[in-house]
Amino acid sequence: MAIPLFGFHLLFLLSFFASSPNAASASGFHLPSFKSAPVFPRNHANGPPNHKSYRYETRYFSQVLDHFSFKNLSTFQQRYLISVEHWSGPSRPIFFYCGNEGDIEWFAENTGFVWEIAPRFGAMVIFAEHRYYGKSMPYGSKDAAYESADSLSHLTAEQALADFAVLLTDLKQNLSAENSPVVLFGGSYGGMLAAWMRLKYPHIAIGALASSAPILQFENIVPYETFYDIVSNGFKRESVECFNAIKQSWNEIDDQGQTANGLTYLSNLFRLCRKLDSPQELSDWLSSAYSYLAMVNYPYPSAFMMPLPAHPIKEVCTKIDNQPNGTSNLERIFAGVSIYYNYTGEVDCFDLSDDPHGMDGWNWQACTEMVMPMSSSRENSMFPTYGFDYASYEEGCLQSYGVRPRPRWITTEFGGHNLSTTLKMFGSNIIFSNGLLDPWSGGSVLQDVSESVVALVTEEGAHHIDLRAATNGDPDWLIEQRESEIDLVEDWIENYYQQKAALFDM
Repeated sequence: MAIPLFGFHLLFLLSFFASSPNAASASGFHLPSFKSAPVFPRNHANGPPNHKSYRYETRYFSQVLDHFSFKNLSTFQQRYLISVEHWSGPSRPIFFYCGNEGDIEWFAENTGFVWEIAPRFGAMVIFAEHRYYGKSMPYGSKDAAYESADSLSHLTAEQALADFAVLLTDLKQNLSAENSPVVLFGGSYGGMLAAWMRLKYPHIAIGALASSAPILQFENIVPYETFYDIVSNGFKRESVECFNAIKQSWNEIDDQGQTANGLTYLSNLFRLCRKLDSPQELSDWLSSAYSYLAMVNYPYPSAFMMPLPAHPIKEVCTKIDNQPNGTSNLERIFAGVSIYYNYTGEVDCFDLSDDPHGMDGWNWQACTEMVMPMSSSRENSMFPTYGFDYASYEEGCLQSYGVRPRPRWITTEFGGHNLSTTLKMFGSNIIFSNGLLDPWSGGSVLQDVSESVVALVTEEGAHHIDLRAATNGDPDWLIEQRESEIDLVEDWIENYYQQKAALFDM
């Protein structure tokens, strides 16, 4: 049995986007793409989720391709999932999930929190697919949509938010639900979209839960080293020996790859389905696994990207540290990374290509407006030292798409610098939830901004763990975090009804 290396293609940036002093012609390390957290329905904490427990209808909406032009009126079919199973009728809430960079069914099946709280509020549930992902393809197909820079030109966060606003407006009108308050939900990139939509379209939605949303991971707002430092700290806190073994492995891979039969040796050692073309391929594979392990370092078993045990980083480091005497460092590394790529023990070899969730479009977004600079520090990182090189980044985008990135556009469009002041003056009803084990938390809002723009931060939380469905293994701090979120959403809805009633009485 061969298994695709999900982490190899589901990445934020193309491989040439970063420069590494350790490899002048190589590109450094991939950054993992945004992921929605894995979830399990209650009583399924140690098994696969029962997706049939989430009942919804799949529909399509004729969406305008370019919301900001009156000349180009071409349309495409946007997919959305809708459930009225628990909706108490007009004027009752609508819970709206802002689709990420992937198939919307994947996110619906992996965001159990929204489904679980809907009955309590008598809420309708909608999961809207992001344009250019899943089955929401302009021009009739993915091949046509991804053909060129011209066909991809409408793949932007701004257009996606406009999609959500138009879809909601139309649905509310057709369902006689104009007075239904809308609460936005989103994790990671979807969380960014939820927060931005609350700011851009405050008349559309009364509030937003933005989980693991790195809206500050742009320009010079946070230190470039933050992401990889947090990943590295996750391993160091488990074992300094494990941290050092990983840190040492990069030079060993490079050195081995330069020998006569080195690539064959590495390919066999790591049980790859084909021979490596370069040692960088192996480094990218390992780097991706470590980053994802930090993101999904949950306190109970999960199966989002791969089937994993509870506290997977601890398990990886235990494997690396406890190999028999005489085991080489690279053999230790393979034993450790197998926890991520082959925890079930069913894999015969690893395939270096696949995009199972249809996330290829993110590379375009990273080459246009979603420019998130990252570096790896010499002192704190277990990854090779390298600095973000915008010139190389730009050259890679020109070669791939013929476009130049706009690194300042997102902060111009949505804000970022002095965000606390901006949110305090103009924002309301936003929850930024983060777990400090998540490497994306370093680019999010970690302190309360005002009474209604709040940060819920947990020491042991990983990538939007709060959006996962409840399990029997949930720790007390996670249960308390979700209760706080529910209380805040309840307050938003009650205040909305009170203000509506007051206006009616006038």
